[in-house]
Amino acid sequence: MNVPLITPANRAAQRLVNAQRLVQLCIVLGLLWKIKFFLWSDQVYLDYALSDPFFPDWLESQWTLRIAFTTAVISGCMAMVLKRRSLLVPAIASQLGSLSVLLLHQGSYNDMTFLTSWWTSLWCLWLVAQFSDVNDEVIVAKQATRLACVILSLIMLGAAVGKWTDEYWSGTVLYEIYFRDRDFWLFNLLRRRLEEAELRQVAMLHSRAVIVSETLAALTLWCLPTRIAGGFGLLLMLLIPATSNWLLFSVTLSLVGLSSAVIMLGRR
Repeated sequence: MNVPLITPANRAAQRLVNAQRLVQLCIVLGLLWKIKFFLWSDQVYLDYALSDPFFPDWLESQWTLRIAFTTAVISGCMAMVLKRRSLLVPAIASQLGSLSVLLLHQGSYNDMTFLTSWWTSLWCLWLVAQFSDVNDEVIVAKQATRLACVILSLIMLGAAVGKWTDEYWSGTVLYEIYFRDRDFWLFNLLRRRLEEAELRQVAMLHSRAVIVSETLAALTLWCLPTRIAGGFGLLLMLLIPATSNWLLFSVTLSLVGLSSAVIMLGRR
């Protein structure tokens, strides 16, 4: 019997593998994007030792922080090249565990880079757990895209809720943080061209645009058609650092990968 080498089913399976690798690549790039800041904060953490009874000793240890960060990166690199499900699952589980430690450690518990990476790593673990001969790859792809959209909505909801205040709506917060003296191409350009009153007005409009777009993403990404949701998420995750702070790519790169996976798996 002449069976085609590439069938619709195994094309879908290959897209699942490629999507997982793409997301892992973006997670690793996001973590490495932070390496300069991580090394600087590591030195600060060494120079000014902190101790809080809330954290156990191992969650205050600088070596715990270093090992967890390194393990998360190495595990992500392994997940990009491993092919067997029996090896992929432990690799990604190791990455997820390391990111969990980083979210709990005294030196990194409030860092959004590790939070967004944690959610995307969890998505990867769920996805590779579905790799088997008994699963319908097309159905898994549909479930994976919807789950990714739900995760994107959840993260954007967290980002938007914190900005539902009078100070953000008036633009005061973003003016103080960014517009007044932040050394960044957009704010440098605006300060050269605008008077202070005009700059405050632009800060208000910019802040309201951020609040509306993040709220809209939180409310709609989970239910939009997958390719539209992926495109909207991808655009938003690129615009956030490009218009505020290049360092924020460490936060959004993993979500860039997740949005790109939605677009990839949403193709018929």
